[in-house]
Amino acid sequence: MRVFFKRYRWMFIILFFLFLVACVAAVIAYNKRESILQSTIAKVIAKERRENDLDIKINNPHFTGLSTVQMNAISVVPIGKDTLLHIHDLKVGVRILPLLTGNVKLSEVILNDGIFNLVSRKGVKNFDFLLKDKKQDTTVKHELDLGKLANRILNSALNKIPNNLSVKNFNASITDDSAHTDVLAKEILIDNKKLSSTFILNKGEATWHLNGKVNPGSNELDVKFYAEGKKVEFPYLQQKYGIKMNFDTIATRMDDIDYRRDNLTITGAWSIRNLLINHPKIASNDIKIEYGSIDAAMIIGKNYIALDSLSTIHLKKLEAHPYIKYTLRPTKNYQLNLKTDWINGQDFFDSFPTGMFESLEGIKVSGKLKYTFNFYLDETNPDSVRLDSRLDKQDFRITAFGKTNLQKINQPFVYTPYEYGKPMRNIMIGPSNPNFTSYANISPYLKNSILTAEDAAFFSHKGFYEEAFRKSIATNYKAKSFKRGGSTISMQLVKNVYLSRQKTVARKVEEMLIVWLIENLRLTSKERMFEVYLNIIEWAPNVYGVGEASKFYFAKTPAELNLGESMFLASIIPSPKRYGRQFFPDGSLKPRISGYYFNLISGLMLKRGQITESDKADMYNVELRGPARNYVIKTTVLSDSTMNEEGDENDSQQQILQDHPAPVELELEPKKQTQEIIKTQTIEKSDSEQPKETKAERRKRRKEEQLKKQ
Repeated sequence: MRVFFKRYRWMFIILFFLFLVACVAAVIAYNKRESILQSTIAKVIAKERRENDLDIKINNPHFTGLSTVQMNAISVVPIGKDTLLHIHDLKVGVRILPLLTGNVKLSEVILNDGIFNLVSRKGVKNFDFLLKDKKQDTTVKHELDLGKLANRILNSALNKIPNNLSVKNFNASITDDSAHTDVLAKEILIDNKKLSSTFILNKGEATWHLNGKVNPGSNELDVKFYAEGKKVEFPYLQQKYGIKMNFDTIATRMDDIDYRRDNLTITGAWSIRNLLINHPKIASNDIKIEYGSIDAAMIIGKNYIALDSLSTIHLKKLEAHPYIKYTLRPTKNYQLNLKTDWINGQDFFDSFPTGMFESLEGIKVSGKLKYTFNFYLDETNPDSVRLDSRLDKQDFRITAFGKTNLQKINQPFVYTPYEYGKPMRNIMIGPSNPNFTSYANISPYLKNSILTAEDAAFFSHKGFYEEAFRKSIATNYKAKSFKRGGSTISMQLVKNVYLSRQKTVARKVEEMLIVWLIENLRLTSKERMFEVYLNIIEWAPNVYGVGEASKFYFAKTPAELNLGESMFLASIIPSPKRYGRQFFPDGSLKPRISGYYFNLISGLMLKRGQITESDKADMYNVELRGPARNYVIKTTVLSDSTMNEEGDENDSQQQILQDHPAPVELELEPKKQTQEIIKTQTIEKSDSEQPKETKAERRKRRKEEQLKKQ
């Protein structure tokens, strides 16, 4: 022992000396802690005034123990604006041992009487400093490590949850020009990892509770939020955004946080009971979910955020496994996968929220179903977007229809078109209506023109054309707005016959389900679907069906329509109310339609063997001869914005032009012919009758002149 001490005595002496230095430093720091506290607070106040125009006042900050700070009358006021924060009394304690390693963990927080007030009046916000972009040093490029950042933020938040918490009478409010709400935290307590609280909404309108278990040291959280004697509601959301939402209970559980190899994994679960939600863009009725939950594993890596495929969504008897991934670098890309196991068909339909469907509610089925969805989009190459959506069936059939008979179009039925939510008139779709036209008595030119423009694969697909959806996603993503749809004729028919015209998420889901049922169970033949479609669609204000349309425009029967007339009718299906701008006062068609568009559509039809070269001979001979001639706009002075709106609205034409660049042999010669027609029409019209050339027409004319010179 003596030999051991002699060998290491200098080490013991050094350690003892360091211990003495540490003790002296601790004593000095303890004696100087008040001045350090005052200096630190003064620096924070000066910095916030300089950078964020905040007037911060703290009355009598002082230590009341070894590691506890007491403060009174704390206020934060943006200069010239409403008070943001005021606290009457605040006591904060930190844990000593973690503090020695530079890790600040709170041991206790006691807060009595305070307000937190967010105000936005006439565009002036008392919290706008929180929304400012922070200046960054652009001389050095930093690659953001999402996993490391999330781990730091999460741990920092957990460290701010004290072992002992007591908050009493702390009021938080939100006020803007159209709504106001306030929540009083009457009491929030954490004692021995047990959380209990009472919140009062809008001075007694409701009483809320957030109770459960909180153990930040073990990264565990298990809490439940509910209202006393009623549902939890959010009046501010309804006042401000028109969202009606309430529920009985919402619960969350965090099981573990694991950070390794630059990946942060958070596992837990969320659930909700008796959720009711309503918004005009979601559904026309209240949507009710009795119970829904998700067991989730979220992964945050260096350059991505993902919901792992081990996650499971529960909705009544339906279980689905999602995989969602958003990658930031080296390029932004989006991935979404969703799949279910085989499930009884009845359980599948019963698991949808109550009130979501207007036609399928109450449907009875047998057999099994399985759904699979795969989506991937790379920002650098949107045109390569991948999309796969499949609903597989096994011995599946309908045993009883719900509110609506999905085979009603197999017999004569009454169709009621709606305009701005109001019924226009009842139209009999059947032989008793003199304007009804059977499939056999409709010009093949018209049928093929519409198929070419609207849905070329109609007779071969089963209700959905994934290539059209894929191109729609790519186009809309590149434009950063909705420029192109992907609806098939089947989808348009279902939307018109079986559903309301409201544009809601619920209606779109129901539309797709009904299309799948009709097409996959062969409830109606393709020929009958197309026949009904042609007899119900709008072709002008209060002009419905091909029988009325052919008389209105050309004083003909549908069987007598020529190629040009058919292509014109196909061109206005997406925007039938604008037909008055398509013609000159003498009833002849403007070159904007009869030029490149006619050449393109007829060229596609020629390639498919639907017409011959001789059919194209008089396709430019389109002239109004019916009542429509009386409604042609004789003086047209349109702004560029109006013309752009008109052009963009014709979605089918935009899609065709994008999908089928005209070959040289289809472009040059017909354009020469079109040029001659334009010239003839110009000579025939007087200056007073000639409409002012629009920006779109001017661009087209210049392009044709350039082509002619070539």
